Amino acid sequence: MKNSRIITKLLGAALIVAFTTLSISCKNDHSKPVTVKLSNDMDSISYALGGLAAKQHKGNGLDSLINLDLFFAGVQNEYLDKFDMKDEDIQNLFAEYEKKEVQKMIQKNIEKGASMDERTFLDENAKKPNIKTTATGLQYEIIKEGDGPQPNENSTVNVHYVGTHIDGTTFDSSVDRGEPVEFGLNQVIPGWTEGIQLMKVGSKFKFYIPSNLAYGEQGEPRGGIEPNETLIFEVDLLGFN
Repeated sequence: MKNSRIITKLLGAALIVAFTTLSISCKNDHSKPVTVKLSNDMDSISYALGGLAAKQHKGNGLDSLINLDLFFAGVQNEYLDKFDMKDEDIQNLFAEYEKKEVQKMIQKNIEKGASMDERTFLDENAKKPNIKTTATGLQYEIIKEGDGPQPNENSTVNVHYVGTHIDGTTFDSSVDRGEPVEFGLNQVIPGWTEGIQLMKVGSKFKFYIPSNLAYGEQGEPRGGIEPNETLIFEVDLLGFN
C-alpha cells in the first residue's frame, strides 16, 4: 500500500512536469506535433501521462473547447505555487458550466420530437423543486428512496408500474392487473433503461419521459401512445437479478 502511494505521487509529479515542459516547448503553437527525446523511464512515463490526459479530454469531447494556452498556464502556475483560483471557486465554476450544458442538451433532446404542448409541460415540470433532470432530458421524482442494491443495464428487473399520459389518463398499469412484471433493462425504451438504473430496490420513482426516450415518431398504437408523446411512469422497483 505504501509503495502504491509513492508511485501515485511520483506519477502525479511526472504529469505536472510533462504538462509544464510541453507548455514551454510549444511556445503557444499547439497546431504542430512536438518532437521529444525520451532518455529514461521517467521521461517515458511523463510523456505517456501527458498523452493519456489529452486522450481523456478528447474522449470527453473537450478537445474542441479547451483553450490550451490557458490550460497549460493553469498547470504551470499551480506547479510554481502561483495559481490564484480557490478550490471553492473552481467547483462553482464547473457546477455552473455543467448546469448550462445540461440545459442545452435537455432542450436539444426535447426539440427532437416533442410537440409544443409537451415542451411546455416538460419546461414547467423541470422548474418544480422535487424534479431532477438528467443530461438526456429524462425527468424524475423520488417518491420513496429504497435501501437495496441498484440494477445495471444488463439486469432483469421486477417492477410494479402505472403509465399515464400527461393529461393524467392511464394507458397501462401492472398495479391494476394485480401482477408485477419482469423484463431486461436492455429490452425496453431508453427512458426506462436509464431511469430504473437510478433506483435502489425498494424505491418508488415517478419518471417523465420525453418522446425521444420513449416511442419517438412511431408511437405505439397498440398501447394507445401517439407519435412524439411524452409519457409518465410511476415505478416500484421490487427486485432484480
